[in-house]
Amino acid sequence: MYFCTHYFGAYMTDKFESIRHFNKREAIVVRREIFADPAFAHALEKLNMGVTVEDFKEQCKTFQTHYDFQKAVPGRFLKFYSDKTTTQVTCQGLENLDRNKAYLFIANHRDIIMDSAYLQMYFFDNDVNTSKIAIGDNLVSTPLLLNIAKLNKMFLVKRSASLREKLINSKELSEYIHYSMTEENESVWIAQRNGRTKDGIDMTQQGLVKMLTYYDDSREILDVLKEMHIVPLTISYEYEPCDNLKARELALSEHEKYVKKPGEDFNSVCQGIFGFKGKVNFVIGKAIDDEIAKIPVDLRKNDKLTAVCKIIDEQIYTNYKLYETNYIAYDYVENSHEFAQFYTEEQKEKFLQYIDKQSITEDVDAQKMKSYLLQIYANPVRTHYGKNLINKEGNDW
Repeated sequence: MYFCTHYFGAYMTDKFESIRHFNKREAIVVRREIFADPAFAHALEKLNMGVTVEDFKEQCKTFQTHYDFQKAVPGRFLKFYSDKTTTQVTCQGLENLDRNKAYLFIANHRDIIMDSAYLQMYFFDNDVNTSKIAIGDNLVSTPLLLNIAKLNKMFLVKRSASLREKLINSKELSEYIHYSMTEENESVWIAQRNGRTKDGIDMTQQGLVKMLTYYDDSREILDVLKEMHIVPLTISYEYEPCDNLKARELALSEHEKYVKKPGEDFNSVCQGIFGFKGKVNFVIGKAIDDEIAKIPVDLRKNDKLTAVCKIIDEQIYTNYKLYETNYIAYDYVENSHEFAQFYTEEQKEKFLQYIDKQSITEDVDAQKMKSYLLQIYANPVRTHYGKNLINKEGNDW
């Protein structure tokens, strides 16, 4: 029933076959299989979008490119549910891009799917080619999910492996990103960290930037990174749709490593898509080529990587849109009125009632949940204004 990459073994061999998205020929076959899958038809019916599998089948007959499919099928789905779960979406920064150039978008990571989805929707609205998207292989746990991901130009980041395998996988990933940009002239989206930011602090992991240089370890790493045309992306949610899940995980991991149960990742995906977000702001930053060029080449390698991470983070912090929810949380935690001019007492009362509601869960004390939830919203104020941080995570790439 499901597509197997060996189907086209007689026509092509590909060193990136285990991680890449589907090519044009493969996509035609996989779309037919998905549309014939009863599980897909059932899911589409439950979504209640007013469209059927037959409608999509008819549209697909005319599709010539990945972009055609993405805009008509997943693009329609994402727009439909974004409209239902937001009160306002603002996007900016397209003027920072040359449409004929490939970029490496390094993004802060708040939601599994929607972070990259808002970039693609911004591109749809402006007739710009979509980017490739990195996704952890743990998030596509069924053949159907894997096929849908690969139809949407998603490529896999292999997570579970031994130390030796991780190094091999990182080199393969680095080579594939470089190949996508230089040989295919395709932009790439990747999160700044392994896993979503859970404490509200957006911080680029040094291991990610180091991985990007693996494809050519014979050259100066600053030259390699400069040629990748790195562009920081910043997304801000008035209400994080998975805030209660994040707070619970932080609370339960205080004294021991948190181990996810089967289905938790999928639950986070669904809550991120269908959960209320309020206002959403998305900013495409400026390429950091010139800033990288100013980093002294005589620094130690780790210091160079740290400097690049700092450049990325500073743009993200500057471009982060702070909402009333952030200012209220900060003032409440700090027992201050420093940012009281940015919200009303009515807004404060409404937000604190929301926090109390989100604090109720079976296996964590409500006060502990409340503390973590408030930090999720307060910490972006700290990073934006350069204040001391609380609950910094130590999550390696």
